Amino acid sequence: MDVLRWAGIGFIIIGFVVLMSMKKGMESKLAFITANKENEESSTKAQSIIWWIVSTTVWGVVSIIVVVWSFHNYVG
Repeated sequence: MDVLRWAGIGFIIIGFVVLMSMKKGMESKLAFITANKENEESSTKAQSIIWWIVSTTVWGVVSIIVVVWSFHNYVG
């Protein structure tokens, strides 16, 4: 395997580990938001949850592209 393929695999694995490590914190922020809907801190926590969802989606799309690219280069 070439270096780019290993970099793609590393990107997917490291991203998954980061995603799982941040999951518990996001769950606690969501619990805080549902308990304190009128608090000013809730909007800050909600914004961080939204950015976490956006970054997770981007990571997922890039991971899918890396996998498809890897198979395309392997077959072709």
